[in-house]
Amino acid sequence: MTDERHPFDAAVALEPIGPGRWRGHTHPAYANMVGPFGGITAAALLQAVLLDAARQGEPVALTVNYAGPLADGGFEIAAEAVRTSRSTQHWTLRLEQAGAVAATASAVLATRRETWSAVEAGFPAAPPAATIERASTAGRPPWTRAYDMRFIKGAPRLAASPPPDADSLSLMWVRDEPPRALDFASLTALADSFFPRVFVRRASWVPIGTVSFSVYFHADSATLRANGAAPLLAQARAHQFRNGYFDQAGELWSERGELLAVTHQIVYFKE
Repeated sequence: MTDERHPFDAAVALEPIGPGRWRGHTHPAYANMVGPFGGITAAALLQAVLLDAARQGEPVALTVNYAGPLADGGFEIAAEAVRTSRSTQHWTLRLEQAGAVAATASAVLATRRETWSAVEAGFPAAPPAATIERASTAGRPPWTRAYDMRFIKGAPRLAASPPPDADSLSLMWVRDEPPRALDFASLTALADSFFPRVFVRRASWVPIGTVSFSVYFHADSATLRANGAAPLLAQARAHQFRNGYFDQAGELWSERGELLAVTHQIVYFKE
């Protein structure tokens, strides 16, 4: 039987197996060099909260700590609302496979209210997405084909030329491929769609692995619905590479100049 769901929806699909417990399965469309793309794992963890009948409010923060490799196959997620107040709800999550913990996470949800608002970050100057050629995925892991990436600056350089970049700044238009309306789960995965900064600074392939990944959501569900399947303008850079680790900070903007989310992660790399 043909699965007519969007590959993303199939990848984050969860089956309830008990109170606060869910079963999922990795999806070949989001395979990485070893195991699945980290963004899809983070999205599945958030999905466990979004599907839970105890959920109150919308996501404002998610942090995922990758404890070990996730193999292709089934996994289970335990999700617990550890404290709920009038305006916020705090969750802890654990993803297990074959009796071992592969990831832990925390999520904060909130009931948003109208307040004074201001944006200090600047919307990056960029030509329209339609004017930029889609990046090739040849020779890259399968998960890259699940995204339409159009680089303005800072495409990954996995060959020995040209000379190294002076910084790790990347700017690109990105969306799900095939197109899919934006929601909190897909925004979470998109926040991890940046290539590791070391592949921008240095023209060499080295083993890497995200240790901890966070997303802070500025958009509410109405803003995400208004975006639909339109591409996002995504910008990322590192602050420092040192002693086998580097950080990565990113921003995701709508075409209309709305800051939807910011993201931070710390990544291990090996010389």
